[in-house]
Amino acid sequence: MDRITQGDLEYLVDRINEVTKSPMEPWTKQEKGIKANIGNYHLDYAYGGVKLVRMESDGGGISVVSTGGYGTKKDLYTWMSAFLSGIVLDKTKKV
Repeated sequence: MDRITQGDLEYLVDRINEVTKSPMEPWTKQEKGIKANIGNYHLDYAYGGVKLVRMESDGGGISVVSTGGYGTKKDLYTWMSAFLSGIVLDKTKKV
């Protein structure tokens, strides 16, 4: 497998936001500051690693979606690909 880049991860998080009909950006600039876009999935970087998080509150609170804390880009890419596949399969499942 080729090296996984930040762009690769951003592409997947954009697809997750599209498929779930979530806001594409975590924050929106407004006349009186910024507003958190609840439901947005985005990447969180720290300690040399990365994880997938989701905006949960007006104050910018997040919940961790990916497992294992901050991990490598390659591991998160694999995890996000499976997560996206699961969402897509669920949406196409016939009831």
